Amino acid sequence: MQIGILGSGVVGQSLGAGFARRGDEVVVGSREGGGDKLRDWAAGTEGRGRAGTFAEAAAFGEIGVVATLWAGTENALRLAGHENLDGKVVIDVTNPLDFSTGVPRLALGFDTSGGEQVQRWLPGARVVKAFNIITAGEMVNPDFPCGPPTMFICGDDDGAKQTVVGICRDFGWEVVDIGGIDGARLLEPLAMLWVTHGIRTGAWSHAFKLLRK
Repeated sequence: MQIGILGSGVVGQSLGAGFARRGDEVVVGSREGGGDKLRDWAAGTEGRGRAGTFAEAAAFGEIGVVATLWAGTENALRLAGHENLDGKVVIDVTNPLDFSTGVPRLALGFDTSGGEQVQRWLPGARVVKAFNIITAGEMVNPDFPCGPPTMFICGDDDGAKQTVVGICRDFGWEVVDIGGIDGARLLEPLAMLWVTHGIRTGAWSHAFKLLRK
C-alpha cells in the first residue's frame, strides 16, 4: 500500500518507519520536501521510504496521515492540496495544543475538536482520529508488561475505520472504536491527560488500556 505522511517530525518518521516495516511504500512530506533528517530516515527504510513535499506525499498516498504540529496543520493541508486527499482514508494524529502560555493546553474543546476541524478542512476525505494518545516512540509495537495498550479511534466512515483498525492491530494495538469524528472531543482531552501525567512524572512511556470483566 502507498502511504503519504504530512509532517516530518518524530511522529511522522515513527509512523513512516512502521509502515515501511509493514511492507508499505511511504512518502513523508514537508514544506521543503527533504533535508538531512529525512534522508537519514529514508536510509533506514530499505528503500520503501522517501521524502517529498506535502503535495507529493498527499498525491502519492492511498492512505494519508496528518502528523503536523497543530499550529501548522491548516497550512500543511492547503499546501498538500485538498483534492489530493479526496476520497482517501486520512488518519488524523494531531492534537490541538496551545503552547502560548508555556504549559500546553487544549486550543479547542467542548463543542468542536481538532479531528472535526481536519474533517472540515478536508470535506472529501474520510478522516479517522488515531495515534494521538501516545508518544511517537510507542506508536509502533508498543511494549508494556501488561500487554497491548488500547488505541481509541473515531470517524464518520465505517469503512475508513476498519482500515485504520487493521493498521493499529498490525502495529501491535488493541482497538476501541468510540463512534463518529465528534469523538475527538474526548480523545484530545485524553491526550492532554497523557501529557499532564508526563509533565508531572517526567516519564513519557505510558499508555491507556481499557479493562473489561
